[in-house]
Amino acid sequence: MSQRPAPPSADDRRIKQERLAAVRHSIGAAPLLLTSHEALAWYLDGVRTHVSLAGPPVLAVRVDDRGDTLYVSANEADRLAEEELLPADADRIVRVPWQLPPAVAAGDAGPAASESEITAALRGARASLLPAEAARYRALGREAAEAMTDAAATLDAQSTERAAAAALAIQLVARGIDPLVVLVAGSGRLRFRHPLPTDAALGERAMLVVCGRRHGLIANATRWVGAEGADDERILAVEEAFFAATRPGARLDDVFGAGCAAYAAAGFAPDEWQRHHQGGPTGYAGRDPRATGGEHDLVRGNHAFAWNPSAPGAKVEDTVLIGPGGIEVLTADPRWPGVEHADVRRPRAREWSRG
Repeated sequence: MSQRPAPPSADDRRIKQERLAAVRHSIGAAPLLLTSHEALAWYLDGVRTHVSLAGPPVLAVRVDDRGDTLYVSANEADRLAEEELLPADADRIVRVPWQLPPAVAAGDAGPAASESEITAALRGARASLLPAEAARYRALGREAAEAMTDAAATLDAQSTERAAAAALAIQLVARGIDPLVVLVAGSGRLRFRHPLPTDAALGERAMLVVCGRRHGLIANATRWVGAEGADDERILAVEEAFFAATRPGARLDDVFGAGCAAYAAAGFAPDEWQRHHQGGPTGYAGRDPRATGGEHDLVRGNHAFAWNPSAPGAKVEDTVLIGPGGIEVLTADPRWPGVEHADVRRPRAREWSRG
């Protein structure tokens, strides 16, 4: 299980300040207001920005020439200062009454650019992971994959989808991972791409999907249990095309186009890609952004991706890092059965452990 998280890095923060200074310079050096979970968790080096998983951040950060000012809900300030923030940040907290959203209080400090004005530039600033971030991501990916293996070992064909979801959530939470998404499809519901769990039995073949967050980073993975699927090999060919195109310097819309074109080449309907999103860059958001033909972000070095090509009853998904050696799979557990495909180890369906 994971240990207490490493404290935020002052060295990493200086690099992130330099990146944001460049973003601010591009808009005339105006002050900048960070208000989203993605931007705050990145900038503050993995600080937990939430109480409710579905709620807004409990703080906002104003970045200007004088430095960073943290506007924090007063009832959260002591915990963040004592357990998660850099000492220098703790000294720059403005306590905000609980009844006032921190983003509103920060906005009252004076004119500042909002994230919505520089969305693509902010994505670019956080795309290339620093060494400490990549290390945290590797640990998260490994433990999220282990959680899926351990949960699958408790299931059989008679288990319900809700029991499978509960097993996945237990394993994630025990490792300090927030279960942002837990999807399960038994053999009777494999046509659904986002199968919210029901009380249906898993049957002969089932799909397990998780998106788990720790230190602000999100690990995305899909696994199959039970019987092999008829299209398991073909969907790997589509993923291979996405991987081959995902190289530093490539444009996201071009990578997306290369992967989508692979459906027809692999024997699927040419428009299969239109029936579900294909994934894209990840990191501090589940997809940052979700790839489409209209997104022109550049692929960077040390850039995390989670492609998820799918067809009825077939899907493959892992979180990977684009490094100097090519594709590094982060959500990997050697205990899960796999196959070498285009020099990358990919997961296969895992036979039932029980029954």
